[in-house]
Amino acid sequence: MYNFCNRLAVRSHLILAPHHSHPAPLPMESALFSSSPLSAFVPRSPPSLASRPLRLLSLPFSLLIHHSPPPRGGPPLLPRRLLRRFSPAAYADADAAAASAAESRSSGDRVVARPSSELRMGRPGGSGTGVAGDEKLRSLRELFARPDVAIDAYIIPSQDAHQSEFIAECFMRRAYLTGFTGSAGTAVVTKEKAALWTDGRYFLQAEKQLSPDWILMRSGNQGVPTTSEWLNDVLPAGCRIGIDPFLFSHDAAEELKEAISKKNHELILIKDFNLVDEIWKSRPKPPGKPTRVHDIKYAGVDVLSKLSSLRSVLVENGCTAIVISMLDEVAWLLNMRGSDVPNSPVFYSYLIVEISHATLFVDNNKVTPGVLDHLKSAGVELKPYEEILSEVESLAAKGAKLWLDTSCVNAAIVSIFRSACERHFTRLATKSRKQLNNGASSDLISIKSEDIRNGIPNGLYKVSPVAIAKAVKNKAEIEGMKNSHLRDAAALSEFWCWMEQEVKNNLTLTEVAVADKLFEFRKQQEGFIDTSFDTISGYGANGAVIHYKPTSDSCSFVGTDNLFLLDSGGQYVDGTTDITRTVHFGEPSAWQKECFTRVLQGHIALDQAIFPERMPGFVLDVLARSSLWKVGLDYRHGTGHGVGAALNVHEGPQSISFRFGNLTALQNGMIVSNEPGYYEDHSFGIRIENLLLVKEVDLPNSYGGIGFLGFEKLTFVPIQSKLIDTSLLSPMEIKWVNDYHSQVWEKVSPLVNVAVRDWLWRNTSHAACWTLKSRGKMRTQLMSTCLILSISMFARPIKQQRGIIGIEPSVYPQQPPQLFFRAGTREEL
Repeated sequence: MYNFCNRLAVRSHLILAPHHSHPAPLPMESALFSSSPLSAFVPRSPPSLASRPLRLLSLPFSLLIHHSPPPRGGPPLLPRRLLRRFSPAAYADADAAAASAAESRSSGDRVVARPSSELRMGRPGGSGTGVAGDEKLRSLRELFARPDVAIDAYIIPSQDAHQSEFIAECFMRRAYLTGFTGSAGTAVVTKEKAALWTDGRYFLQAEKQLSPDWILMRSGNQGVPTTSEWLNDVLPAGCRIGIDPFLFSHDAAEELKEAISKKNHELILIKDFNLVDEIWKSRPKPPGKPTRVHDIKYAGVDVLSKLSSLRSVLVENGCTAIVISMLDEVAWLLNMRGSDVPNSPVFYSYLIVEISHATLFVDNNKVTPGVLDHLKSAGVELKPYEEILSEVESLAAKGAKLWLDTSCVNAAIVSIFRSACERHFTRLATKSRKQLNNGASSDLISIKSEDIRNGIPNGLYKVSPVAIAKAVKNKAEIEGMKNSHLRDAAALSEFWCWMEQEVKNNLTLTEVAVADKLFEFRKQQEGFIDTSFDTISGYGANGAVIHYKPTSDSCSFVGTDNLFLLDSGGQYVDGTTDITRTVHFGEPSAWQKECFTRVLQGHIALDQAIFPERMPGFVLDVLARSSLWKVGLDYRHGTGHGVGAALNVHEGPQSISFRFGNLTALQNGMIVSNEPGYYEDHSFGIRIENLLLVKEVDLPNSYGGIGFLGFEKLTFVPIQSKLIDTSLLSPMEIKWVNDYHSQVWEKVSPLVNVAVRDWLWRNTSHAACWTLKSRGKMRTQLMSTCLILSISMFARPIKQQRGIIGIEPSVYPQQPPQLFFRAGTREEL
C-alpha cells in the first residue's frame, strides 16, 4: 500500500496534533482502529481538543489514504461459541448459513444469494399435509363438519374487522393458528393441507416459525400460486370455502368469489362466529383502555371544520352518509387517539357521518368525561361498537345513499347494506304497484323496478375522501412532525454514543437488550408515548430477515464481525418517527461496503428527486434500485410508505413501490419513507431509512403549466461513513453526504449534552473526494477531514484564532481541491 502511494506525485501534508510527549495517532489511524459505529471518513478531533495547544506535524500525504481490507472468504457470521449458548437449532442454522455463504461465492467475485427455500429443502416434514399432528389444525378441521359450518376449506387472513396492519392481540388469529408472527400473511386450511402465503419481507421469518405441517408460499416468486389458484388446484370442483366476512374487505371477498367460481366453488360467509375463536381457549380479552383528545395545537384543524369539509364532499357526490371503518381515519377526523393497538394510537370503532349529525360506535368504557364533552361539542353521538350492522340496515331502510370505500370496509357491512337496500327497493316497488292499481302515476314504479333489475343498491363505492385529507398534512401537523423528529434524533444520538462505548468496552449486548436500551433513551424525550412499531434489531444473518423481531430466548449477541441493522420509531404526542441505520462495529468487508454504498446511492437518488405533480409514487421506485440493479442486486420490499402525523407509522394511500397498481399521486404535504436496502439471506442485511416531506419546488420553468415537487428531509441522524466506498460515489453524492451531516450537526447538537455532542461532531465529519492523476494516468480517490484547531495566524504566536481548516473539492474534476479556513468557535461552527 505504502509503496503504491509513494509513487503518487504528492509528498506532504500538514496535520495538526495535540502537543504532548507521545505523538498523536494519525487521523486515518484513528479511523481504522476506532470502535465508533458511525465514524467519519477521517474523524475530526473532538471539540475538546480545541482548547489544547497544538503543533504542526509534517507527514507524508500518502499515509492519509485509506486502505480497505481485501474481501474475506465470506460474510462474517455470529461466532459458533455464542450461538451454542442459545439453542441447537441456531447452531445448526449457523452451519447451514456458512455452507450457503461459501457456495454463494464459489464463482469468484460474483455473488449469488441462495434462496431461503434451499435451506428448508431436505428438512424433515414441510409437506404441509397436516399428518404430523398439529392439534390446532385438527381442532379447526373438526369444525368443518358442523351443520352450521359445512365447509371444505377455511381462509384466515392477518387483518381485523378494520383491515388494520397492526392489530390487538385478541385478533391475531392467523398468528395463533400458524405460529408465524409477521404482520402480513394469509393462512388457508383444507381437510388435508395447510398453507401460508407471505411476502418477501417475511420469507426467512416464516421459514423459522412454521411447523412442518405448513406449506410456505412465497408470494411474488415465480411459479407461486395465489390462494385462489391453489384452492382451485387442490380441491375437487364444487367445494364450499368459508371466510369470516368481517376480516375481508368487500373488494377482496368479491375477487376471491370470482376466482374460485372457475371451479364452481362457493364462497361461504360465516359471520356469526370465527372458527379460530372457537378453538382458541385462552384468547386474550379485547382492549378497553380509555381514549384521549388530540390537542388542537397538534391537530391543526378542529373536528367541526373537518366534518363540515367531509359533508361538503358528500353533498357534491349526492350521498347522505358515509361509513368510516379505518381506525386511523376515525382518530384523525375526530381529533382523538387511543391505545387499543400496540404501537398505533388508535381505538376500535366505526364512524358514520351524515349530513346533519355523526355517530361513533365505540365501547362506552373507553370514553372519558373529557372525551365525551369533546365529542358533544362537535355534534357526535355515541352508540355501542356492536350496533354498526343494525345502523347500516336502518340507513338502507330509510333510502340513504351511503358512501362505502369497499377497498377497506369489510364484506359483512357491505353485504348487510346491499341486502337491506334490496328489501327496501322491494317494499317500495310493492307499494308503487298498489298505487298504480289505484290510478297513481307509473313513474315511481318504473324507476324502482329498474333498480331491482340491475341489482343496484343505493350506495357509492369509492375511495374514502378522509384518506387523502389525512395524508396531506396541515401546517401544525408538519411542525409537529419536524419537532418530534428532532427530539427523536437526540435520543438516537444518545443511544449510539452509549452503544459505541459499550462495544468499545467489550460488554455483552443482545439484540433485545439493545432494543430495550433504545426505548429507555426515547422515553426520556418530551412527549414520548410508545414505539411506533416493534424495534427491528438484527445482527448479522438476523438483519437479512426484513421484519425481524428479536426475542429473549433466541436472539443473537451484537458483535464486531458483521453488520448490525436497527429499524425503529417512536410515537410522540406531536408526531411519528421511523428510521433505519446499518452500522459495523469492526471492519466491514469490501463487499459489504459496496452493497451499503449502492443502497446509499439509491437513497440519495430518491431524496434528490424532482418530479411533476400528479405523479404516482411507483414511478420513482426505480431511482432507489438503479444502483443495485447495475450489479444484479435488488430487495424484496417497497421503497417508501406513507406515515401518519401522531398516527400509524404505515399510512396510505400513497407509497413508493415497484407495485404499480397504486396510482395515488404524491401531493404537497404528504410524508413518505425513503428506505432502500439489500439483504443477503443468512448473512447480513442493509437498510437506510429517512422520512421525507413532499413539498413544492421553485424551478425556472413550468412545462405545460405543471408544478413540480421534491422532498424535504425530516430525519437527522448520522449515516455511518466507514461503510461507504467513496470510489463509487460521484462528487454530487459526496456533497449530499456532507450537506446532510452538516444539517444533522446544526439541528441536533444543541439538543444533547457535551459527551453526546462530541460523538455527534466526530460522526458528522465531512469527506472530500477528488481525483489525482499520476504520470500513468492512474486515478485514486483521496479523502480529507476538517479538524478543530488553534493556530497562529500570520506568524504571530501571541494572537491566535480558532476555527476549521480543511480541503474542499471542486465539483469539476479538472480543478484542484482548495485549502480553506473558517474562523469561529466550536459552538459557532
